[in-house]
Amino acid sequence: MKTILGKTGLNVGRIGLAASYGAPAAAFEKAFEMGCNYFYLGSGRHRKGMKEAVRNLVQQGKRDQMVIAVQSYARLGVLTEFWYKRSLQSLGIDHADIFILGWHNKSPASMLMDTAVKIKEKGLARFIGMTGHNRSLFPELAHAFDLFHIRYNAAHRGAESDCFPYLPQQDGPGIVSYTATRWAHLLNPKHMPPGEAPLSAPDCYRFALANPSIHVCLCGPKNQQQMEEALTVIEHPDIDPGQLERIQRIGDHVRTRGKGFF
Repeated sequence: MKTILGKTGLNVGRIGLAASYGAPAAAFEKAFEMGCNYFYLGSGRHRKGMKEAVRNLVQQGKRDQMVIAVQSYARLGVLTEFWYKRSLQSLGIDHADIFILGWHNKSPASMLMDTAVKIKEKGLARFIGMTGHNRSLFPELAHAFDLFHIRYNAAHRGAESDCFPYLPQQDGPGIVSYTATRWAHLLNPKHMPPGEAPLSAPDCYRFALANPSIHVCLCGPKNQQQMEEALTVIEHPDIDPGQLERIQRIGDHVRTRGKGFF
């Protein structure tokens, strides 16, 4: 279950792996062996498991099979490069495949873009990505970036109308979706419509991957069990129309109830 990550040309598993949630190294290593090779490290705690897994896999000579994305929220050029290099060092690698500018809801400052380009020119990253919550901004910047991380789930489907249709159809940026479970609200019985059972995490991942604009859906397991559940999507990726309609109905309900969330 692999695809080409847009104009990067990278061959990636469609379930991506996010750090910061607590899963142990063994869980990430097993996922890698099953084809999940997109490793995303943002900010936050609980990254020890993924860092250990990356170092282990690199030491086993598997670096060229991995796609490692490292994100920075820094806004100043000098600090951006400094912290980025620290991240590479902690992973035991000399470059990442993708350097991501984190949480930009307007065009990044020219100084920051210059720094990102220099990082790429120095061989510290192969490609440059960006993430943010202003969906209409992504098509405007598609010429300047190789990849975008975009929030998308059953409760947040706005990208279907104000983002995805306006991205280049040929040689466009890679698209990675995140918050597939809407911070676990789609899994919580108390947020469900009357009489509806909650969704499972794999339901949420399958929903995101059913959108043809999305190449990779990130999962953020807290433990080995949650990783095992996510990996079931690899063997059973399809979603039938009836289940798709149900997920959308639940998503609409959750969206209406959770007005304080984006």
